[in-house]
Amino acid sequence: MSRNTVVLSGALIGRDALRHTPAGMAALNFRIGHASQQVEAGGARSVNLEIDAVALGDVAEKLSRMPMQGEYSFEGFLALRSRQSRLPVLHVNSFELNRG
Repeated sequence: MSRNTVVLSGALIGRDALRHTPAGMAALNFRIGHASQQVEAGGARSVNLEIDAVALGDVAEKLSRMPMQGEYSFEGFLALRSRQSRLPVLHVNSFELNRG
């Protein structure tokens, strides 16, 4: 089986209003900002990125009520935004607010 699992820490830097799909499922579009130091080819590399994300169901409802400030851990998978787009979107299946 092929793997497509993403674990990413970051901040909520944007969030749309909670909406519902035509089937009645809660859906939330949001944006994650990430900054870290990574090792690449034996050297340090600064990584700063933003990625669009979506959550569905209970995860969407819970995330819509969470504070914008704070560092989160998100887990999910990557998929294309749409059939017409080649851009990836992180589909979040779980998250937690990092306490610290």
